[in-house]
Amino acid sequence: MSHIVDIALDDAGLPPPTPEIEQERKVAMFDLLEQNSFTLPERDGRAVPDGPYCVTLSIRDKRLVFDIETEQGQKAAEFHLSLGPFRQVVKDYFQICESYYNAVKTMPPSQIETIDMARRGIHNEGSRVLKERLEGKAEIDEDTARRLFTLICVLHFGG
Repeated sequence: MSHIVDIALDDAGLPPPTPEIEQERKVAMFDLLEQNSFTLPERDGRAVPDGPYCVTLSIRDKRLVFDIETEQGQKAAEFHLSLGPFRQVVKDYFQICESYYNAVKTMPPSQIETIDMARRGIHNEGSRVLKERLEGKAEIDEDTARRLFTLICVLHFGG
């Protein structure tokens, strides 16, 4: 399997993230680059350049855009995904994250753990939606989907 060696978020024009969101972004980017699986299958009978890949995520015209190049700067692929299927799960994820951050400040560990389990469940749902949306465009594993979903949430925060 190939992989991503560089990930960038094009967040130009978006409001600055909160400290919590900035932390989520840094952790997701670090973890993604440490270990990921990202392969571009043949499309329409045409071979695509082999990875590793540099990926830029952005939101343009209310669509999530994956701009993918090889390490040498050769265009490998670009795909645009509707944000519609992500809207509810991103909204739910932000709400549960806010509850989690508030709980950490005041609640006992058992209640924090319950909220964290719900947060992970919503995060898993978001990564499942992402894998479905990328079907036929890119092949990714579960951990890569989870980390990319976190980055989509960061972009969606301002989108």
